Amino acid sequence: MDKKMNPDIDSENAIEPTQSHIGEVLDKTIQEDAVFGAIQEGDTNYRDVSWMGTMALMVKTQIGLGVLSMPKVFDTLGIIPGIILLVVIAGMTTWSNWMIGVFKLLHPAVYGIDDVGKMLFGRIGFEVFGAMYTLYWIFSGGSALLSISISFNALTDHGTCTAVFVAVAGIIAFMFSSIQTLARISWLAWAGAACIITAVFIVTVAVGIQGHPPPIDGVVFQSDYKLFGNPSFIDAMTAVSTISLTYAGTPAFFNIVSEMRDPKYYNRALAICQVLVTVIYIVVGTVVYYYCGSYVASPALGSAGVLIKKVSYGFALPGLCVSAILLLHLPAKHVFVRILRGTPHLTGQTMIHWVTWLGSTFSIVTIAYIVASSIPVFSDLVALVGALLATSLCFQPMGCMWLYDNWTPGKRDKSIGWCLNVAWCVFMILSGFFLTIGGTYASIVTINNSYTASGGSSAWSCANNDN
Repeated sequence: MDKKMNPDIDSENAIEPTQSHIGEVLDKTIQEDAVFGAIQEGDTNYRDVSWMGTMALMVKTQIGLGVLSMPKVFDTLGIIPGIILLVVIAGMTTWSNWMIGVFKLLHPAVYGIDDVGKMLFGRIGFEVFGAMYTLYWIFSGGSALLSISISFNALTDHGTCTAVFVAVAGIIAFMFSSIQTLARISWLAWAGAACIITAVFIVTVAVGIQGHPPPIDGVVFQSDYKLFGNPSFIDAMTAVSTISLTYAGTPAFFNIVSEMRDPKYYNRALAICQVLVTVIYIVVGTVVYYYCGSYVASPALGSAGVLIKKVSYGFALPGLCVSAILLLHLPAKHVFVRILRGTPHLTGQTMIHWVTWLGSTFSIVTIAYIVASSIPVFSDLVALVGALLATSLCFQPMGCMWLYDNWTPGKRDKSIGWCLNVAWCVFMILSGFFLTIGGTYASIVTINNSYTASGGSSAWSCANNDN
């Protein structure tokens, strides 16, 4: 049987070259995969990410943007409700991420969430989920480009037009997001995660030593932190949407596990990632907000005064660049695989391979640049992405995936455990719809208000955006 055409093949196993005599190789296939097909010697080997590289990629898809927004979320909700909601969403997304690993092992031919949509809802699901996935990472990449422009403004004292800095960020992202495999990007993910974590802890330690918000026009204010906030529905939903985005690396985990050498180690990488990210969010969000109160900046790196802001952005800049690289690589790879899947050009080093790949990355980066320049308020863009797309891709599909594999006549055993799992899946689906509808409405209202009160921040603006 042709294993390339069989969706149920075991994609973990490499195929060793066949030998008839010592030293004589008859089969040049080094690996065969349900997604990428037969990988020959000299082809691009996409199945080469170690479990530690997987962990770095997971951490980097989440921690780059989310941690910079967490103190602002606590300012809206209050410290205690903020931590509670953070832990709840962390638990929900951890289950979703675990479900991805289970589903991938059961269905090796699944590469992305669009394949899941096709299994669940047919051709319509394939197109809708694929479009949502692509838009989600384009908007997330746009957020990363915007954060890079903020970093350049902070380091250069707004040395040039902000729109120019966004364009420079786009050029950097295109150059490095064109690296073909996640295995080659994983070492960048390690460096990027280390840079971001170092930067946020510099700010955290600085505000703790300083003991108060940074002076404004020479006036020192006292922190007005709140244990419990009293937000309006709009503000609360915007904050919850932002938290959702901080854990919304979930859609990328399909692609990451598809490029692992051994998907059986997926859960190990996932557990370390979720614990590490949650601890960092809680520590940074709590300490920075406790000492800065409502004077906290968004992104949070500007919350400890001008000097610390420059130092922290200096450390964070490489990490923010890696965020943009990874977040824009993902939709470009999605488009690339969709175009060439099932052809020898997918892994073969042909002209069609390279034209399609570079064309995909250039198109994705260009659209992300337009997004970043059109919505210049960082926190509002983060909230909109989290509400409209992140929740729709992180909650509802995973509940449906479990039901797809377990809601069949032979598996409906009506045991207590089975009933609890069904109830949990229904809760995930309904929660996702509530967060999507409520959060999107709140984000649109907030963005409209920001434009009205921006006093200069507009599309393709040259105004300083480093708070």
